[in-house]
Amino acid sequence: MSISSKPELLDINKPRWDQSTYIGRAKHFFTVTNPLNIFASNDELERARDVISKYKSGESLENLKITEDELWRNKYLYDSAYHPDTNEKMIVIGRMSAQVPMNMVITGCMMMFYKSTPAVIFWQWCNQSFNAVVNYTNRSGANPIAIETLAQSYVGAVGGAVVTALSLNRLARHAPPLAGRLVPLAAVAAANCVNIPLMRITELKNGIDLYNEEGKKIGASKKAAKEAISSVILSRVLMASPSMSKYFISEYFVC
Repeated sequence: MSISSKPELLDINKPRWDQSTYIGRAKHFFTVTNPLNIFASNDELERARDVISKYKSGESLENLKITEDELWRNKYLYDSAYHPDTNEKMIVIGRMSAQVPMNMVITGCMMMFYKSTPAVIFWQWCNQSFNAVVNYTNRSGANPIAIETLAQSYVGAVGGAVVTALSLNRLARHAPPLAGRLVPLAAVAAANCVNIPLMRITELKNGIDLYNEEGKKIGASKKAAKEAISSVILSRVLMASPSMSKYFISEYFVC
């Protein structure tokens, strides 16, 4: 008598590629931030959620009538649009797949239009409004943020960014002309120190959820929240530095 064994399910809670290698991390990063994901229709997103939900509940690839590659495509499409804690569909411009096109446009405009006060105010407002949406969309935990807290955080973040940019612009007038090219980078760095903690203040107050290896919640940690938010601030500044610094250097040699 033959005994049929149930096919082993893939662990799709982990990245597809080995994260101990650079190539594995690069493939995972580029797949997560793939800008093409923002063009996925609601039907495609719903199908991806349905496939992942059924697979996690124990259905096999054969029952779902898909291949392993199709499973992973649905997995990354699902991850690109749904919040990992709440499973709610995220705001389009707040998704990781929107980061490249949105940041390219906003960063370019901040670096081009930095001399006029109205332009500085407008593009700093655009940048910090976008950052606020991203920070809110990708917040940790399922606990909602009160509208009053959200409004106060947004006003404080945008106000801090605009004041920082205008103050640095005024100081740059008394410095060599090229110093003005560094104002957007300095403003972004300073504003992120205001924007991110304010938009994620609930995490600082209540902590972020901690889970064990089985995925069971074991508590909340304010220390982990502080470390996580500090890492986000640093990464945002470092991500903006290469393009803005390159623009400054190119202007220096042209001059």
